[in-house]
Amino acid sequence: MRVGHAVIDLSPERMHEECGLMGVHAPGEDVANLTYFGLYALQHRGQESAGIAVSDGAALRLHKDVGLVAQVFDQRSLDGLQGTLALGHTRYSTTGSNRRENAQPMLVVHPRLGSIAIAHNGNLTNAARLRRELEEEGVRFTTSSDTEVIAELLARTPGTSLMSLLGQVLPRLQGAYCLLALSRDHLVGVRDPLGIRPLCLGRLPGGGSVIASETCALDTVGADLVREIEPGEAVELGTEAPLTRQLLPSDRKATCMFEFIYFARPDSILQGQSLYEARRNMGRQLAREAPAQADIVISLPDSGTPAAVGYAEESGIPYSEGLIKSRYITRTFIQPSERLRHVGIKLKFNPLRDVLRGKRVVLVDDSIVRGTTSRKIVEELRRAGTAEVHMRISSPPIQWPCFMGIDIASRAELIASGRSVEEVRAVIGADSLQYLSKQGLLGSVRNLTGFCMACFDGDYPVPVPVQLEMDKLALEPVGRD
Repeated sequence: MRVGHAVIDLSPERMHEECGLMGVHAPGEDVANLTYFGLYALQHRGQESAGIAVSDGAALRLHKDVGLVAQVFDQRSLDGLQGTLALGHTRYSTTGSNRRENAQPMLVVHPRLGSIAIAHNGNLTNAARLRRELEEEGVRFTTSSDTEVIAELLARTPGTSLMSLLGQVLPRLQGAYCLLALSRDHLVGVRDPLGIRPLCLGRLPGGGSVIASETCALDTVGADLVREIEPGEAVELGTEAPLTRQLLPSDRKATCMFEFIYFARPDSILQGQSLYEARRNMGRQLAREAPAQADIVISLPDSGTPAAVGYAEESGIPYSEGLIKSRYITRTFIQPSERLRHVGIKLKFNPLRDVLRGKRVVLVDDSIVRGTTSRKIVEELRRAGTAEVHMRISSPPIQWPCFMGIDIASRAELIASGRSVEEVRAVIGADSLQYLSKQGLLGSVRNLTGFCMACFDGDYPVPVPVQLEMDKLALEPVGRD
């Protein structure tokens, strides 16, 4: 929250992932427009800035700015991005504040390859150390983003191809990263050896190829899913068929479980699973583990809806819309008074009083982070005349911060950290509160293995420097009660 005329996030309860990536190789196609529509489909992964870089085989052109995809681009800006290769990015800042300088893709100049554009989804746990090393070598950084660290490493690494540069740079990186790198002739997408963030490969009807963070972006541009890019694997576009290379060994997988719970769109497919069905399964299992005596099941839209549907199906309690979400509200400029912060919540979620009045309600959501929104939603439901509010959460309690590209803050800001479930219930004001167990969560995703669940249990897949929690506070501070 900024003091004065403040930017108020109307959903402070929600976590945000860092970025969405979209890359296209399609000679004869309007690659900039294809990338634009792909980014539009990935807008949920970042709403702070957007950018597209395009190569025509001779030079790179770039357009980027702060704002939503539809705000950053118009037809004139897209018409100026002509080429056969394109790289797009939409961003939410986890390291590096929300300034135009931190918008991506970022450009650097390599002595052999010329201009290189790079875009990054994730968070490096050793970015501060790498930055200091580069500064000692004379690099002067212009942004506070860890993506610029990767870009400068590429620019200062000898080699004659993007693949050779990445093969030397990637072993120096720790943490979560999906990368897209664009030169005059090639586009390379790469996933970190733990596979923390998703990345997939698709094929266009005319024979072109697409690399995207999620399959929903492939659907939007009419591409068929070929497969997920494997952890540690790089895929190069720019030739007739994609070329692949395993740049880093992958001894352990640690896909972020919150991609299944919340981050990825429900119409995407991850590890062969429909995310809508996975979330509906979470709701079904939640109903088995945490039954309630109630009249209706409602969700906190839209994130809790699939799980709420599953809960209703399993419990036999009717599902109903109880809260109407304005899908046109993201952030607004308002005075930071408590009364107007409350108005901000009402702008986004408005209760259906005739549906709720006198009813015992099960309210299903995917998670509780700080508890601020949950408490205010419970208050709104009571004002609407509900008799009881039983909150059910389709994930375990979040007790640890994330250092892998998600803006989960310090433990002090997490309502479940150091509190029992009953204490959390008392803070948010619900009549009852229960979470899905870790075992129930894993069963809901077909008992797949290889997940990062550190926000639930503190078991991080990579070493986390003690100072990192302070390093990541380049974010604007979050307003607290």
